[in-house]
Amino acid sequence: MADVAARAGVSGQTVSRVVNGSPRVDPVTRARVEAAMAELGYRPHRAARALRTGRTHTIGLVVSTLATVGNSRMLQAVSDAAASRGLALVVVTLHAEVDGGVASAFERLEDQGVDGVIVLNEATLLARDVAPPEGLRLVVVDAPTEDAAGPGSSTRPGTASARNGQAGSGQAGAGRTGTVQTDHAGGAWAATRHLIALGHTRIRHLAGPLGSYAASERERGWREALEDAGLEVAEPLRGAWTSGAGHAAAALLDDAATAVFCANDQMALGMLRGLAERGLDVPADVSVVGFDDVPDARDYRPPLTTVRQDFDALGEAAVSTLVDDPSGGGAVIPAQLVERASTAPRR
Repeated sequence: MADVAARAGVSGQTVSRVVNGSPRVDPVTRARVEAAMAELGYRPHRAARALRTGRTHTIGLVVSTLATVGNSRMLQAVSDAAASRGLALVVVTLHAEVDGGVASAFERLEDQGVDGVIVLNEATLLARDVAPPEGLRLVVVDAPTEDAAGPGSSTRPGTASARNGQAGSGQAGAGRTGTVQTDHAGGAWAATRHLIALGHTRIRHLAGPLGSYAASERERGWREALEDAGLEVAEPLRGAWTSGAGHAAAALLDDAATAVFCANDQMALGMLRGLAERGLDVPADVSVVGFDDVPDARDYRPPLTTVRQDFDALGEAAVSTLVDDPSGGGAVIPAQLVERASTAPRR
């Protein structure tokens, strides 16, 4: 650090501020210090910094599986957000835990000295009744909050508490910092309203697995939109987020259905193939909507109408809440309907 200070013509304290990301350095000086660091091949020693500051600049991530598209995209988003802050990331998948589940994952991450932990998606259900180790900061992604919508609440625009852009701290687990989530119910409500506006009255739902908060919220938005319109709410089909589940569900879709809202794009892909095998045209006979807007959705045949989930914003919000917002606030990220060729007016 002394060599860098001498090369840049600044004090050692200024170099320290640059290394630690302090805003108390003007841009010209910061650029000069960073140039000196690059010329000399200087890198902060992570272990030494941890001893000095009490922080390792490493965060943990707990996820049930990386086999699903949503979890993989969230891992990438969290990784990018962490890297932009100079943070390292340690990932623990629960299926790799022989004993102890979430509690064991927390212990492993604590042993590695992480500064905090983010718990993703389906793993949040397993974490609800597990208190993290004392002092370990925790953020959960897609889990109920203290002010989450309950019985009698609404997903209608402007009425649900989740529309206010903020979420309270999580209910379960002492030491939990906060909760961030996508507005799943609002996105599902918009998707279903889109189908209703096209004249569809028998709109079925291919739901995600039981125990998934995202799946339950998407189902809730679909139900409420139908109830608002006074339409039939049939028992949903249910799948496991895979295209194979969507393909199997297509064979079970009743003949009266003219539209189906699938809880994710992978299941919608399987639904498209299954309907084609039944001799049904999409969208002439059946309109199909997905959720997530995966990068390939526009290349489905036909291009898929879907609800865009902003994974980058969700990952950024999770890391920001963990690192920058010790008060425990979190964000609710809006979901946007993207209209493509898989939906059309009812014939």
